[in-house]
Parts: sequence; structure tokens; C-alpha cells
Amino acid sequence: MLYQWQLAEWQALISQGERLPHALLLTGEPGIGKLAFGRHLAQSLLCESTAADKPCGVCDACRWYLAGNHPDFRELTPAVEEEGDDDAKPKKKASAWITVDQVRELNDFVHLSAHRAGRRVTLIQPAEALNLAAANALLKTLEEPPPGAMFILVSHQWRRLLPTIRSRCRRLALTIPPREQALAWLAQQGISDAEANLAEAGGAPLAAQERSDAGVTAARRSFLGELADPRKLDPLGLAERLDKQKVEVARVTDWLSRWLHDLARLGLAQSVRYYPDEAGRLASLATTLDPVRLMRYHDTVLEAKKLSSHPLNARLVYEQLLFGYQQAVRPANKG
Repeated sequence: MLYQWQLAEWQALISQGERLPHALLLTGEPGIGKLAFGRHLAQSLLCESTAADKPCGVCDACRWYLAGNHPDFRELTPAVEEEGDDDAKPKKKASAWITVDQVRELNDFVHLSAHRAGRRVTLIQPAEALNLAAANALLKTLEEPPPGAMFILVSHQWRRLLPTIRSRCRRLALTIPPREQALAWLAQQGISDAEANLAEAGGAPLAAQERSDAGVTAARRSFLGELADPRKLDPLGLAERLDKQKVEVARVTDWLSRWLHDLARLGLAQSVRYYPDEAGRLASLATTLDPVRLMRYHDTVLEAKKLSSHPLNARLVYEQLLFGYQQAVRPANKG
């Protein structure tokens, strides 16, 4: 399924017909529908209808694809790992990585003859989850793809891919939809406070939908309210509340990094990107800041965000970040 804002990009791509590359890298901001676009393309490549511009949805190939069992399609995602000791039932946990064993199995599939005498299509998402060994194993196939093999790589952070992987793909940068179109779509989904959620999501409508959960919204507003008055901020108390509420480290660092971005943006361009509904409180802070100190702290938050998928003592992370925040936003020395 395509989203309305993707129709022009879809038509431009599909008009290439047989000139489509054997490997396509879909890039763009998280939450704009890259995965939906990639899956729609995969179905279109496998569709056995004569329709040129979209999958028919009714042929055998489309029905198999939609049921998740097309023999000529593979979707590669981070591995599921088992953890636990011998005396306990292992728990399954999603890994952060696509492994070399997964890619080796994929290479076996790619070199088989197609069951339907057509294409064999592979979708890899997110492509930046390929670990180094997996990326190198995939590279060999991208360099010398067998006839009929097609690869669709979806990436939120495409610059993290090996340069050799990027060079074997044609990149298609999908764009954020126009604001009014995104707001109209959010209204159709019944999202309340769509403007604030869309702003926080940087204009990405699917991300805005995910952020619209009432509990998440309330937690975010409470957290930003604490940041707005750093002199009264109690890092230990707030860290304890966040930990008890089971707010993920990734979410807290996301809120914090966007708040810092807006503080810096106010100082440089007198505008707010992510939290326009907090513009007044942001402005009162921004006038007294040391921009160098603020950006150094922003780097610290981004590092914590990168590590958020690893096992962490969340409360300790929150305490360190919040004490650091108090130092970062203290008034600059004017002397």
C-alpha cells in the first residue's frame, strides 16, 4: 500500500520499466513510509498481471505475497535471539543486527531458480542493521547479481552503510510530505493535536501517529515542563519517576535532543522546529545560554541515544543526563 504523498515518487520510479536497477536504496526520514513503499515495489515486481503501474492484488503472485508466503520473496530484518540459561525457558529478543548467517541463507535463495520463472526479490530493512560481516557477504552478491535477482534496501541512516554497498545501489530519497497533506492524513486517522505531534515528528506523519498516544503525550509534556525550569529541576526525583513509569531511554533521549535542537535554533534563527507549543518557555531559556556548552551537551545526549538499544541502567542514565542538562543550560558568563 502506498500513501497519498508517495504517488508522484512511485510513478517516476515505475515509469522506468525494465531500466530499474538490480539494487535500490530507499532513504529518507523515519516515519514517512519508506518500508510501505519498498513492500509495494516488491509486490509490483512479483505481480504477474500485465498492469504496468501497480500490483493487481488478485493474481496468484499477489495473493501469495500478501499472505506472506511467496516463494520468490525474502524480507531480511534483524535476527531474533534466544537468551536464558539451561534451566530456564529461553526468551526471544530482537537483535539490533542482521547477521552474516542470515545473509548466507539469503545468498542461497538468490542463486536458486525462481519458482514462477520471474524475479527473486529481497527486501532488507533497516539496511544499516547489517553488521560488518553481513554487509561484506551481501556485497559479493550485489557486485555480481544472478539474473532476475532484485534487491530493495530501506534505510533511515544510509550514510552508515559501507560505501561499497552504497555504490552498488541506486539511491531513491523519499521526501517528507507537504505539511497540509500530512495534517489531512492524520485527521483521517483520528489523531488529536495533530499539529503538535507532526511538529515533534519533524513533519513525518507516521512518526506523528506513533507519538500521538495519550500516555506518551502526557509523559512528554510533563518531562518538558521539568526541563523548562532547570533551577527547580530535581534530577534524582525525575529520574526515579521516569524509571518507575518504564519510559524507554530511547524516548527520553529523543525528547531531550529535540528540546536542545529547538533551544539552539532559537539562538541562531529565532524559530522552533519540534516544539512550537513550547516556544514561550524555550525562548525564556534560550536568551541566557552558552551555545558552545549547549552543543557539547547535545553531543552527549546523541551518544546516549545511540546506546539506548543496549542493556542499560535506565535510572542511572537519566540521572547523568539530567544533571548534565542543569549544567548545560546554566546562564552564560557575560564577563
